[in-house]
Amino acid sequence: MSLNDPRWGKQGNDRDRNEGNQGPPDLEEIYRDLSRKWRSLLGKKGSGGQGGGEGGGNFNFRFFGSGIGVLAILGLGIWAASGFYIVDASQRGVELRFGRYTETTEPGLRWRWPYPIETHELVNLTSVRTVEVGYRGAARNTILKEALMLTDDENIINIQFAVQYILNNPENYLFNTREPDESVIQAAETAMREIVGKSKMDFVLYEGREEIATTAHELMQSILDRYGTGIQISKVTMQNAQPPEQVQAAFDDAVKAGQDLERQRNEGQAYANDVIPKARGTASRLLQEAEGYRARVVSQAQGDASRFEQVLAEYSRAPQVTRERMYIETMQQVFSNTSKIVVDAKSNSNLLFLPLDKLVSQSAAGRDGGAVVTEPGPPMVVPPDSSRSSSTDFRDRDALRNRGGGR
Repeated sequence: MSLNDPRWGKQGNDRDRNEGNQGPPDLEEIYRDLSRKWRSLLGKKGSGGQGGGEGGGNFNFRFFGSGIGVLAILGLGIWAASGFYIVDASQRGVELRFGRYTETTEPGLRWRWPYPIETHELVNLTSVRTVEVGYRGAARNTILKEALMLTDDENIINIQFAVQYILNNPENYLFNTREPDESVIQAAETAMREIVGKSKMDFVLYEGREEIATTAHELMQSILDRYGTGIQISKVTMQNAQPPEQVQAAFDDAVKAGQDLERQRNEGQAYANDVIPKARGTASRLLQEAEGYRARVVSQAQGDASRFEQVLAEYSRAPQVTRERMYIETMQQVFSNTSKIVVDAKSNSNLLFLPLDKLVSQSAAGRDGGAVVTEPGPPMVVPPDSSRSSSTDFRDRDALRNRGGGR
């Protein structure tokens, strides 16, 4: 329908407007309907004209009073319904009556007197809150006022750590703590400064980190409990502990020197562990060999002395027989250890050569082959000259005995 259509707005009648329900509603007609209903609500009678007129009946106070009552009841119901609230499983509700604490409610649907008589606060007890001491966000964003601490050996170190905490008492958290995060930061910094001030620098930087974190956890919890903050520390994490940047290079050199010293000490200890057992083993072996040699020499000397005494006893009984026997035994011992013997004949200058090694090998080969080989006779030996003195004979005999004994 175009704007020039006669059925648009006032130009068309109701019948034309209702045909097909094609045009928009008449705004003036809607206004008249609303005015008519409002006048009827206030007790006025319609004028019967198209515009309602200004004439009307008397004002109906009874109807007006009942309408106000209905509105009042409706508003009272809405106000009473505003007192309902829901407490989640991880929360606790704290109700306040005219700003004063009344009770703590458990999870579920709860009702209190609506505002302004009573109000409530919901406190989450399971969410983990985290505060950072010595830095904010990242380790490079250092807060020197919080991070720099003095150790027991008068060294300055830079410590950064994080504290995680939860709430265990909603009343204390709401009424005894104005800024809980700032309270935790102050307690954490106080506890850490006390612990670091009683510790050496090397202990804080290296082997004592876990112990420091545990001790700081306990000390922080005692401080917060003393002030009744309703906060429970769950974990303290050491993020970084190092010397200040101004002395970092010198500290690295000192650490490197200490590591070199420890490395050389370990190498020396390893070398000592390798050499000392070997030296002790060698010394023990030499001692045992010396003991064995001593026992052997002593036993041999005792045996020689005993044999000499026995020979001396026999020699005192029959000197000539004993002398010849000793000479023959000595010669047998000497000849059994040599392969060639040259005998000097006293009557002429010819030498007699006895190839004993060949004779012995032929004899052994004959025994192995089963053939009978005539054993060679005893070598021709020139008896000693009777013109020699007895002292010369004893000297020769001793020389031969020593030669045989050395073998």
